[in-house]
Amino acid sequence: MTRCRCARRLSSRQARFRHRRPQRVPCARAHPPFPSLSAEPRRARPRAPCLMAAYKPLVVQACPKLGERITQDTLYWRGYKTPVQIKEFGAVNKIDFSPVPPYNYAVSASSRIHIYGRFSQEPIKTFSRFWGAAYCATYRDDGRLLAAGSEIGRVCLLDVSGKAPLRQFEGHTKPVHLVGFLSDKYRIFSGSDDYSSNLWDIPSATEIISYSEHTDYVRCGCASKVNADVFITGSYDHTVKLFDARTKSSVMTIEHGHPVESVLLFPSGGLLVSAGGRYVKVWDVLKGGQLLVSLKNHHKTVTCLCLNSSGQRLLSGSLDRHVKIYSTTSYKVVHSFNYATSILSLALSPEDETIVVGMTNGVLNVKHRKPEEKSENSQKKRQPAYKTYVKGRSYMPKQDDFCVSKPVKRVLRKYDKLLRSFQSSKALDAVMEPPIMLHTPEVTVAVMQELHRRGTLRSALAGRDEKQVNLLLTFVARRVIEPRFTPVLVTVADMITDIYQPVVGQSEIVDRQFLKLQQAIGKEIDYQEELLEVLGMMDTLFATFTKKRDTCLQENKNNGVTEIIATNRKY
Repeated sequence: MTRCRCARRLSSRQARFRHRRPQRVPCARAHPPFPSLSAEPRRARPRAPCLMAAYKPLVVQACPKLGERITQDTLYWRGYKTPVQIKEFGAVNKIDFSPVPPYNYAVSASSRIHIYGRFSQEPIKTFSRFWGAAYCATYRDDGRLLAAGSEIGRVCLLDVSGKAPLRQFEGHTKPVHLVGFLSDKYRIFSGSDDYSSNLWDIPSATEIISYSEHTDYVRCGCASKVNADVFITGSYDHTVKLFDARTKSSVMTIEHGHPVESVLLFPSGGLLVSAGGRYVKVWDVLKGGQLLVSLKNHHKTVTCLCLNSSGQRLLSGSLDRHVKIYSTTSYKVVHSFNYATSILSLALSPEDETIVVGMTNGVLNVKHRKPEEKSENSQKKRQPAYKTYVKGRSYMPKQDDFCVSKPVKRVLRKYDKLLRSFQSSKALDAVMEPPIMLHTPEVTVAVMQELHRRGTLRSALAGRDEKQVNLLLTFVARRVIEPRFTPVLVTVADMITDIYQPVVGQSEIVDRQFLKLQQAIGKEIDYQEELLEVLGMMDTLFATFTKKRDTCLQENKNNGVTEIIATNRKY
């Protein structure tokens, strides 16, 4: 049997469409029901346009957040540059600024004392002739001499411009962690782990007097700038003692309550600050050591104290990696700094231009204040005016205008792309990542709510392994008590319980999370019951007040009083 030419021509056109199978079509003379095929070849039908609406991104419920309160202190203490990190040989136990320009600072770490310039990252001077560790390098008021303690119980007097020690004072039997100058510049006081506090004469290099009143290590101290005979020591025996060089015993003892790590005397000499444990306490020396205020803003031991140049701000450093700044009038925290590791020492330059912090890992963190802005007369690069950016935005098109709109490309997030393609399980996995659950839990809850609306939440929760179920239960147990998430997470908890009830007892981790969820919900129910009891009590009180007020008004009407008398009664 032979085919005609029109049949062969038609088969070749039909073979162009992949979804159609080529077949033999006879000509019109043999099959009258298809007369049009012999006269004109068949054309492909155009595809109908897609009528499905565009995907709308998931709307995450935004909850209002309390903004940070910007104060003058916030602006002032934020005015420092990015810190400079300097690595020392060991933990930095003391930082002290020179009181005279150019305000170099001495750093005691390991067995060396480095002197750094104000903006230098390399030491300009090094003292390394110590047996063992070097402690508490302190400048004299003229900035020409340094005093430091050592591991072998020796006190060294150093010339800033020299190398070898000028004087060495021997008398302690254990490491000396406290060294300082009295305000007359000719005497040095020291404190040691042998529980003693000594006073030394610089010209003769002899011991003037020794006090042995502490019962534990003496680790901190300071001298009065008002009286040249007064100095203060703090010890691990929880006491702070005030000594007068003219007497043979302490003149005042203050009980701090914790091992004392640092003491500080205000320039006026009337207020004393002690730090130990988690507490920073302020004492009135003129009133015999009366406690004025006790501050507990740190989570770990407070190790160092410092005052700014004006004496209006008190700084404290702690092992919790924070530096807190207090107002000396209200003793409230006005600002805080956060550091990488625990803080051992802290110093502020005389003009508040530099903050230096020493840490346990041997890192020296140096922050310099940003330079002041240049005057308005300085030449600046001319920028386009504001009207250049907003030109044409407020133009209203007229009736005969032809408007061309620029297409806006919408960037979808990962979970939105998966929701658009109906991949419920993967969309839930995308929002179950730890950073999202920790910082933006509202995104995770919004995706769960959308899956529940679509009816695919149960299938998205099913078929998960032990690690994923543990992650889900941890999130639900932590966030189910928040009122904004409770309606959605209660439903999620019910579904998880129904789905994974048959496998309870097979995994210790999952069982523990179920118990935590049960405890969280139980505590929340107890809180709700207590709140209902409190509301009932309040309703009773309000009803009683209303009834008494109505009774008073009724009595006034019965007595013929024409105006209502408002009485202020306390019930």
